[in-house]
Amino acid sequence: MSTLTAQPTKAESAGNVPARQKKALVRRAQPDRSQQIRRAVQFAFLLLNAVIGAQFVLWVRSFEIAGGSTSIERPAGVDGWLPIAGLMNLRYFLVTRKVPEIHPSAMVLLCAFLLTSVLVKKSFCSWLCPVGTFSEYLWKLGRKVYKRNFTAPVWLDLPLRSLKYILLAFFVFIVFTMSQQQLGEFLMSPFSIVADVKMLNFFRYIGTVGIAVIAILVFLSIFIQNFWCRFLCPYGTLMGLVSVLSPVKIRRDQQACIDCGKCNKACPPHLPVDRLVQIRSVECTGCMECVAVCPAENALQLSLPPRRQPDAVTARWRLRALNPQAIAAIIALVFLGLVGAARLSGHWQTNISREVYMQLVPNAENIDH
Repeated sequence: MSTLTAQPTKAESAGNVPARQKKALVRRAQPDRSQQIRRAVQFAFLLLNAVIGAQFVLWVRSFEIAGGSTSIERPAGVDGWLPIAGLMNLRYFLVTRKVPEIHPSAMVLLCAFLLTSVLVKKSFCSWLCPVGTFSEYLWKLGRKVYKRNFTAPVWLDLPLRSLKYILLAFFVFIVFTMSQQQLGEFLMSPFSIVADVKMLNFFRYIGTVGIAVIAILVFLSIFIQNFWCRFLCPYGTLMGLVSVLSPVKIRRDQQACIDCGKCNKACPPHLPVDRLVQIRSVECTGCMECVAVCPAENALQLSLPPRRQPDAVTARWRLRALNPQAIAAIIALVFLGLVGAARLSGHWQTNISREVYMQLVPNAENIDH
């Protein structure tokens, strides 16, 4: 334990006010491993997406070249890249109590990520999302090269952040104002069946405008932390709104905190971690960057609420803190559990014959809704 004393001001030296003393720093007994564990989960999910993507490309090419005669199976996990399909399928399920036959895994994955957000904050964005992973390493690259990142002033930041809520509201309005018949007809339409192929073709045959937009997003992400996630991503916005229900939050122990402000500087969404007892913001992704840089033992944790007991010692929230291994385990259990249940119940793969795919996949670019 070491006690650090602040230099007295002129008023304090003159005896007008008592000298202020900084709190005693009780350093961590064990090094923090949260970011190493989070990066391992990020790269594992990134690798999973790469494998799914490669298999999907081979599946599509098999119809374009060999007429679908190969034994390559369509990877249902590619539906995770169809968030609007997942939202439409979820609405259809809520209305009919039936799991749609087209892209059912999109709904399963959406439910898995929503459940994860309820349990352990908006962890999908910082632990799983491939776009979030790329975005994080882009701004870290910018900080390494240019020694800093830039933040938008408040008068600009707030209007820009409203864009993702407007986009989410737009998609929710369209999906939830469709009738049951309209939903069913759209989900079974040729456009819906090859929506995944059309998404792939967008990147395979991307035009000048598409390249320019992606280049601008990459450029801005280098200089502004999580530019896409902060200002434009409606999927992450939905996860953030649902995460309000999560009992798990970043919580600060005012007695152990030494007010060094390191947590505030480390927080990617720029939340005032050093001035709050707990973080309720929908912007918190549970990345634990703030926890990782905190030098004080038990001062900052991702934790469940405190027990309401009269004994102050047993009531301390730090006794209910979740370590990064627990966060990773919860994410894995939810993801693997729902995917496994969908596989066992036959609600994972799209139920379309190869003959239908043979007609639609090679002509996907010519199919409109």
